[in-house]
Amino acid sequence: MRQLHFISGLPRSGSTLLSALLAQNPRFHAGVSGPLAGLFGALLGEMSERSEFAPFLDDDKRQRVLRGVFDSYYADVDKPVIFDTSRGWCTRLPALAQLFPEAKVIACVRDLPWIFDSFERLVRASPFSPSWLFNFNPNGTVYTRLNQLASADGQVGYPFDALKEACFGEHAGQLLLVQYETLSSDPDRAMGAIYDFLGETPYAHDFDDVRYEADAFDRRLGTPNLHRVRGAVKAQPRVTLLPPDLFQRFAHDAFWRDPARRPAGLRIV
Repeated sequence: MRQLHFISGLPRSGSTLLSALLAQNPRFHAGVSGPLAGLFGALLGEMSERSEFAPFLDDDKRQRVLRGVFDSYYADVDKPVIFDTSRGWCTRLPALAQLFPEAKVIACVRDLPWIFDSFERLVRASPFSPSWLFNFNPNGTVYTRLNQLASADGQVGYPFDALKEACFGEHAGQLLLVQYETLSSDPDRAMGAIYDFLGETPYAHDFDDVRYEADAFDRRLGTPNLHRVRGAVKAQPRVTLLPPDLFQRFAHDAFWRDPARRPAGLRIV
C-alpha cells in the first residue's frame, strides 16, 4: 500500500530543491506543485450545500470521492511513497488528517525578505517576458510587485497565513518546518530530520549534483527558471535587490525562529 505525504509552506523556500532531492530516492515520487489541491477545493465546493444534489451526499461519500481523486491521479506512479506539493495543503490539515491519518506535511520556510528578493530577481532576469505573478502586467515597481505578492491572496501572503494556521492549529503534530537556510547550507542534517520525521530509512543523497526542471510549465507562467535546480546544494550569500525600507518591512516576520512566538513543540530543522 502506498504512503502519501505533502509538501507545502512558503514559495521560493526550497520546495523544488527538496522535491529534487527526495526524487533521488527510488522509493519516492516528488515534483513541483500540481493540480490536486485545486481539484480538492473545487470538489469540496461542488459537494457542498450549494449544490442541488447535496441531499445525495454525506461526509462518507465526500471522503470517498476525495480519496478517489488521489488514487486516480497517482495511478500511474509505481513508487511506494508519494509527496504531493501545494501551498494550499497547510489550510487542509483537518481534512487530510481524516483522509490520510498517517500522512505528514513538510512545510518549507524562509525569511520573508529573501522570498521577495527571490521573486524580484526572477522578474528582473526576464525583462521582456511579463510574468503571470503580476497578471502579465509589464508595468509597476518593486513596491507594487511586493505589495501584490504580500496581499492576503497573493503568492506570499496567502501561504504565509496558511502556514500560521497550520502551525498554531490542532494538527501541528503532523507538521515539520524545513528552513531554506538549513536545507541549502546543511542538506545532510535537513534530510536526516525529514527521514526521521517520516519514519523512513535514511538514503545517501547526492548533494553535489541535484537536477530538476519544469521548463514548459515555467514558460507558460512567463517566469523562466521558476522551478529549475542545477548543480551542488550550497548557500549562496548575496546582497538584496530590495530597497532598505521594503527589506525591513518583513525582516521580523519569521515567527518560527523566535521561541517566544512559535507554538511549543513545533518541529523545525
